[in-house]
Amino acid sequence: MAAAAISGGHLVLSTPTSTRRPQLLPIHPPSARPIAASSASAARRGVAAAAVSSPAAVPSTGKDGKQVPKDFLHINDFDKDTIMKILNRAIEVKAMIKSGDRSFQPFKGKSMAMVFAKPSMRTRVSFETGFFLLGGHAVYLGPDDIQMGKREETRDVARVLSGYNDIIMARVFAHQDILDLAKYAPVPVINGLTDYNHPCQIMADALTMIEHIGRIENTKVVYVGDGNNIVHSWLLLAAVIPFHFVCACPKGFEPDAKTVEIARSAGSKIEITNDPKEAVKGADVVYTDVWASMGQKEEAEYRKQVFQGFMVDEALIFC
Repeated sequence: MAAAAISGGHLVLSTPTSTRRPQLLPIHPPSARPIAASSASAARRGVAAAAVSSPAAVPSTGKDGKQVPKDFLHINDFDKDTIMKILNRAIEVKAMIKSGDRSFQPFKGKSMAMVFAKPSMRTRVSFETGFFLLGGHAVYLGPDDIQMGKREETRDVARVLSGYNDIIMARVFAHQDILDLAKYAPVPVINGLTDYNHPCQIMADALTMIEHIGRIENTKVVYVGDGNNIVHSWLLLAAVIPFHFVCACPKGFEPDAKTVEIARSAGSKIEITNDPKEAVKGADVVYTDVWASMGQKEEAEYRKQVFQGFMVDEALIFC
């Protein structure tokens, strides 16, 4: 079975039994067709852990009468049908933009405040460029521009930004900050990353799976590395769309147990292991992340030692 390793904006496709070097492919192939969601939609689920319980967001009502949250905070705040509609629409819009057709301007005359307590080149460029291509204007607010919770309370920041902008995207440290922003902001809030999860990243990776594999459901996705916010979002995707997810990490670096249980209780096969070589066998996707994220630099040397053997390279792909 073909294995794919997603890392740093590229997808590595390989055949485990082959001696060929992996083939690096850009994650933007020219032709990908939307795929339909199964008729059995998963029920809306919130994050179980008390520390990440969702705020009382103001929902809207869709055409089918379902309540749709105003914010994008966790993937499993939405059902399977909604997630697949978002991904399929993304494929259509992406193809339209790549063809040179810029007529789709849903955010014309709209502005988005981008709060970056945690700086990121990729997150800023992708959000700012994407919003511009869809007709909107993005306002960048760096770590020293707001200082939520220090210079101003989060609720005041939410109210002020909502008065000037139509959407707020925030990349923060504490998950409670994104929950509070969503609670007090009357406009939609998008989670650009927290220490708990990274939903937009995993939605982009799910799109990559559709483009290269043709599906998400009934695949085997193997993550090698720290059981961090990336893993939590993969687990929350598995709580909505059933697939086999394996996290191979050193002992003591496992993902949040309650989030693992959310995915398992939804019907996905979830495995947490300390053996990366065994984990990648039969994988459709092999995924990794940095060993020390922002805010963990003081642990970098220790993590470098602990994570030896948890690296996605040719030795692991062809083991």
